[in-house]
Amino acid sequence: MTPTARVVVIGGGQAGLAAGYHLRRLGIEFVILDARSTPGGAWQRTWESLHLFSPAAHSSLPGRFMPPQPGQVHPDARHVVEYLTDYEKRYELPVERPVRVIGVHRDGLFLRVETDSGTWQARAVISATGTWWRPFLPTVPGRTAFEGRRMHTVEYSSPDDLRGRKIVVVGGGNSGAQIAADLAYDTQLTWVTRRPPRFLADDIDGRALFDAATARRRALDSGLSDTGGVASLGDIVAVPPVREARDRGLLKASPMFSRLIPGGVEWADGTRAEADTIIWCTGFRPALSHLAPLRLRGRRGRIAVHGTRAEGEPRLHLLGYGDWTGPASATLIGVGRPARDAVQDIGALLAAVSP
Repeated sequence: MTPTARVVVIGGGQAGLAAGYHLRRLGIEFVILDARSTPGGAWQRTWESLHLFSPAAHSSLPGRFMPPQPGQVHPDARHVVEYLTDYEKRYELPVERPVRVIGVHRDGLFLRVETDSGTWQARAVISATGTWWRPFLPTVPGRTAFEGRRMHTVEYSSPDDLRGRKIVVVGGGNSGAQIAADLAYDTQLTWVTRRPPRFLADDIDGRALFDAATARRRALDSGLSDTGGVASLGDIVAVPPVREARDRGLLKASPMFSRLIPGGVEWADGTRAEADTIIWCTGFRPALSHLAPLRLRGRRGRIAVHGTRAEGEPRLHLLGYGDWTGPASATLIGVGRPARDAVQDIGALLAAVSP
């Protein structure tokens, strides 16, 4: 017998839990299908030194403040996993794991959700799979010529097994700066960025970034001029480890190289840097392969949305993939509002189709 839920939430990370909170509040029957075997979403897979940009009180999901971490102003990833685990239990969210969703299909009045452990039928689906599981690697001349170790952000854990090595870190965003700062002391580091690094003012944290993203979305929705959002402030939050490495002169970025060579990288003028490891901090793409049967993806691999609702399938909402699915919706503090809006929209949809 095919199980049925009024709403199926795909993904049990922060976005899926925020959706679950609001579904519970409205009394809508739902299930959360999570591919991971334990709670915590992508926070289980981050590098060891990663800390939040904001204090705990400004890094919370709806309904429950994140408690402070003893001895830390900015909580680490382990604390976030503990918080998400507690959040899931506190609100008795119905999470089934590990369940990997293979595809979502139209099936008359329902959306059919096929998984590796069976098929679900749903009146509505919230996709909250995030981006961490789909790392992006740019095409670079000579990529196959390089003879050293190649890693992406998702594979980096700590400097422990890289001490004394010749490392090239590629990427001028937060992950590139934080990993470069992590490696600046015990490796021969070359940090490479496509443009000169833009550090945000030292007093700016995640709450200010959320406010900037929200102001931009409100301006665009009102037909006003683009405020620039977070990008107008800079690219890199100066969290304490980044600030310390920067102030000690250890974070000096080189422009992007032209190609890879067997023993490292080379610039257009013939300058070379030796490397036995390259870490690509080059971002992610939305993990949306499970939605391919709906044939909704357009330019740049995105699905056109109105708010969080897919324009080509009103029974589908996308949550937590970045600003295009809600201001700062890929952050703990930012996902609550678009989650609420998505659930309210689904509530109205269900009321309209109920007998």
